[in-house]
Amino acid sequence: MFRDRLLDGIKESRMVLRWIFFGIFLAGLVRAFFSPETFGTWFGPTLGGLGLTVLVATTMEVCFEGSTPIAADLLTRSSALGNGFPFLMTGVSTDYTEIMVLKETTGSLKLSLFLPLVTVPQVVAFAWLLNSVAA
Repeated sequence: MFRDRLLDGIKESRMVLRWIFFGIFLAGLVRAFFSPETFGTWFGPTLGGLGLTVLVATTMEVCFEGSTPIAADLLTRSSALGNGFPFLMTGVSTDYTEIMVLKETTGSLKLSLFLPLVTVPQVVAFAWLLNSVAA
């Protein structure tokens, strides 16, 4: 039984590991093309950096596992404690899949669009608070 569980776990982890490796690849591209100074200026602990972080997270649409290495890079290279949080959370709350699951569950597209309408401002406010406390 232990052997079967172990083999099944390895087989099922392939999907998650694929996204993690894709995130590591993207974080490597970011490190290759952006100097730490430029990255810190664009995605720093300012309101503009926070807005750019939310914009990139919304348009990138990479799952949580793939976004984690990039969020770690945001935390370490831009010195913005609060920018990693909205990068992870706004990607989830504006994800097409989650919105369509809510649409199928509730039967209403208007109701399912409340997910990003309610969560994104809360995430941005909390991230701004994190940036202001850490500064």
